[in-house]
Amino acid sequence: MSLHGKGDLKVAIVVDPTLPSGQLANTVATIGIGLGAGQPGFGDVKLCDRPGLAFLASADRPVPVLQAAEEKMQDLMAKAHISKPDAGELILFPSFARLLHDFNDYKNAIPMRDLTEEKIDGIGLFGPTKWVKSLTGSLKLLR
Repeated sequence: MSLHGKGDLKVAIVVDPTLPSGQLANTVATIGIGLGAGQPGFGDVKLCDRPGLAFLASADRPVPVLQAAEEKMQDLMAKAHISKPDAGELILFPSFARLLHDFNDYKNAIPMRDLTEEKIDGIGLFGPTKWVKSLTGSLKLLR
C-alpha cells in the first residue's frame, strides 16, 4: 500500500534528544530514507516551478520529529511492535548501527541481537493515524 493519496495515514519520527546534533541529523535522515523506501509514494510527487525547475517533493504530508528519552524509546518500540496494524510500518535506528560502516555488517548483526537490550536512537512510524497518534500523542516536538 502506498501512502500517496491515502489521507488516513500518518508519519512520525521519534529521536533521543540527547544525541549530538550530527548524530541527531543522521538519525532523522536515515529513518526518513527508510520511511520513503517502505512507501515509495511518500515522496514521489514531481513538481515544477514556473521557470521549469523540476524536482521531487520531499514528502506529501507533514513529518513531525518528536523526542523521547532512552527508556521511553524502548517502551515505544515494544508498543509499536505489539500493536502494529497490517498497514503500519516500524523503522528502527539502534545505536550500535553507528559503529558499523557497511550495511551487510549491520544486516548480519541484527539476527544476533535483542533490540530490547539495545539503546535505540530513533524510531520511524507510519500507518493509520489512530495508531501513530496513540503511540506519539504525548511526545513533544524536537526543538
